[in-house]
Amino acid sequence: MEMAELALEEAEEKMKKAVEATRREFNGIRTGRASPALLDRVSVDAYGTHLPLNQVATISVPEPRLLVISPWDKGTIGPIERAIMKSDLGLNPMSDGNVIRLAIPALTEERRRDLTKLVHRKAEEGKVAIRNVRRDANEELKKLRKAGDLSEDDEKRAEERVQKLTDKYIAEIDRVQQHKEQEVLEV
Repeated sequence: MEMAELALEEAEEKMKKAVEATRREFNGIRTGRASPALLDRVSVDAYGTHLPLNQVATISVPEPRLLVISPWDKGTIGPIERAIMKSDLGLNPMSDGNVIRLAIPALTEERRRDLTKLVHRKAEEGKVAIRNVRRDANEELKKLRKAGDLSEDDEKRAEERVQKLTDKYIAEIDRVQQHKEQEVLEV
């Protein structure tokens, strides 16, 4: 039974990671509000390598619709601006030579609908990942049963627990998705 226990723990760990990955995806989706998390996926060509923006500058939110990026080295201002323009955020950096300001425009109704669809798609990808973990865990339990390490009753009980975990983490993704959709639709 402890082999089944290991398979269940591993499945739960992978499901948690799927939820976390979905959360990270949601953080990168722009709402009408400024958040340093918007820039998490922006990487800057600096010092001969690609670095995450937060490793070359401080990002602050002085106002609800404004991000201020303060590079530690003034020489990285150009590369930071280029990285932001290359990103899919649709933001226009404005620099005064010391800091870069990013005004976050209000979202149009059409853009909100597009973002809601994107949120829905990302949530669906997270749920698929969780279902794949369930399938793998159930296959692992079948292997244990065939190898004689697990009785039929124990296999059934373990499969029920895998299903409960699946339901729990899919509900968690639904909750996170609902929260993100409300954030996107908030004017």
